[in-house]
Amino acid sequence: MESDDERVREEDKTNKLLFKLSMKGKWKKIVEMYKNDKKAQKAKITRSGDTALHIAVIDGQDDVVQQLVELICLECKDALRIENERGNTALHFAASMGSVRMCECIASADSEGSLLNTRNVDGETPLFLAAMHGRKDAFISLHYFSIAHSNYYSNCTRNDGDTILHSAIAGDYFDLAFQIIYLYKNLANRVNESGLSPLHLLANKPSVFRSGSRLGRFEAIVYHMTNPFTQFLNNKLPRKDHTGSETDLEEAQKKIATNGAKTKSSGSETRDWSHPLFPPNYKSCVDFIKFVFLAVLVIFGTGSAKIKKIRRKKEKHVWSAQILKELLNRASMYEYDDNGSKPNQNLGDKADNQTVPYGFDESGHATFADITQDHQPSIANIGEAKQQKNGDGKDKKRKMVETPILVAAKNGVTEMVEKILELFPVAAHDMDANKKNIVLLAVENRQTYLYEFLLKRKNLKESIFRKVDNEGNSALHLAAKLGDYKPWLIPGEALQMHWEIKWYLFVKESMSPHFFRRYNNENKTPRDIFSETHKDLVKSGGEWLKKTSESCSVVAALIATVAFSTSTSVPGGVDDNTGIPTLEGRPEFKAFAISSLVALCCSLTSVVLFLSILTSRYQEQDFGKNLPRKLIISLTSLFMSITSMMVSFCAGHFFVLKDRLRSVAYPVYAVTSLPVTLFALAQFPLYIDLIWATFKKVPQRGYKTSLT
Repeated sequence: MESDDERVREEDKTNKLLFKLSMKGKWKKIVEMYKNDKKAQKAKITRSGDTALHIAVIDGQDDVVQQLVELICLECKDALRIENERGNTALHFAASMGSVRMCECIASADSEGSLLNTRNVDGETPLFLAAMHGRKDAFISLHYFSIAHSNYYSNCTRNDGDTILHSAIAGDYFDLAFQIIYLYKNLANRVNESGLSPLHLLANKPSVFRSGSRLGRFEAIVYHMTNPFTQFLNNKLPRKDHTGSETDLEEAQKKIATNGAKTKSSGSETRDWSHPLFPPNYKSCVDFIKFVFLAVLVIFGTGSAKIKKIRRKKEKHVWSAQILKELLNRASMYEYDDNGSKPNQNLGDKADNQTVPYGFDESGHATFADITQDHQPSIANIGEAKQQKNGDGKDKKRKMVETPILVAAKNGVTEMVEKILELFPVAAHDMDANKKNIVLLAVENRQTYLYEFLLKRKNLKESIFRKVDNEGNSALHLAAKLGDYKPWLIPGEALQMHWEIKWYLFVKESMSPHFFRRYNNENKTPRDIFSETHKDLVKSGGEWLKKTSESCSVVAALIATVAFSTSTSVPGGVDDNTGIPTLEGRPEFKAFAISSLVALCCSLTSVVLFLSILTSRYQEQDFGKNLPRKLIISLTSLFMSITSMMVSFCAGHFFVLKDRLRSVAYPVYAVTSLPVTLFALAQFPLYIDLIWATFKKVPQRGYKTSLT
């Protein structure tokens, strides 16, 4: 008994010493302990069950890890398989860290390959963790160790059915996802236990597509000028792929590098962002112009950081478009492998029980005539619940999930909807549990550009637009309904109400009169729904306009007072004999006279228009054209009066300065006008957006906020 107590005390002493040394970074002493004491190699020294090898990997000690692994291989290789409380081995940590050297060191010491198959409590293998954290080099390294084993597909999933492709797309690691698609071809159609495929995840990321990213005018120019793939070809696979896919992957990489700037616009046209307007023989000239433009941006400080951010955004857009293309090209029209609830099952083999998302007639042809909630048409292997048998032989049905095209329609991913309709036209008939198709979902979620795109597609039948949901709502009913999703870009409830009216009228006028169903199941017309759901917005919009008009009218009245006082005064006085201003004929005097008069006229115009807004009725129809146009004219007059007043002040003050000070007059006036100028520049984009939103026929779509 005493010997056991002594052994426990000795182990506890060793553990505390190892922990103390590892925390202080004294790795040489730890190596000595590993060399002299076999028990130290298996000692768990933290509460979470980590060994010194685990901590060395986390600390990024490549040399130390190599020495420790070599010592472990000499004594007891089982120490490499020690797991902490989360089930993570040292190789799991090395894969998460992305250290190729540590991964190769640990994996090469395991001749049986059991470390590569080891799963933590979440069912994640080292290969999976490398993909989940976007460690591309470590992933490629572990991939080549895995292909030595025939069942290496089993390392690609975790307990919830997510694959390495799911994880790479979810983490926005699209360059890695592209390589996974080529190295693991069977994963393209793989679904998890929730029934979500990689295409579903991509459809839920509108910001990674050009159609889902809002670019300012300056950003749009830089976006078209930059090429994110100038050094892309340097990033190749480091070794030969024994599965024979290296050639295909490198060819695909080269194609993206040379044509990578080709991205789908929100419409149906394909644009080559590298040289969109010039023939190939002008390539050098175009490249030179781009170089000069970007150099000027860097010199003037707009530069480097913002350009890099836009370049990364464009690179993400190009990658997502290519991944979308590859996923759809690999999609099976009528079936998919559904092993989401069995992550350890070999993905390389076809399952005998396969989903048939479409019905078949007696002749064996696909049909979707009998569409029900439990059985709807679907594209490319996804979206239909599948019958499976559990261990007791009872049937169970996986929860119904929407098809990727429906998810893309909700999020306004025009590129995905366009590509799916191009490859699988039948997908236009897909419906969700509420019997809403892509048209109804686009209208309901205010995806204006997508709806406009669907209108322009000639091969879409009118029946798609006549479709009603399970409540009898047509597209016009949904356009009239004020839902939770409010994609407004311009602040102010009045402008939001204006957007709603414009969207309702756009959907209504997109089809011939009486095209849409008039009454829903509750016997309500679209006009009834619009009035009912927009009552609060009309009220708050009227209050917003009153507050804005009151504030601006006070400013306009003050400017009018100053402008009137200025316009009645004459700098330098008048000639006593003739009554003519003594400074008449000088350019400064003309500038003073004209600007003071313009300031007076514009300020009075602004006051009158703001007063007319205050006395308006604030009815629904007033927010359509009347009130927004009055607001624009009022703000325009106010800005013009402020500018004219500043010009009048500078011109009048110029006469006060003596000749010797006139050389510094212009710099002084420039500095004096700087605050007003900065304010105007800050508000100008908002002002332009206001004008654009008011006079443009198609309402501008909203963009969900993205921190990336």
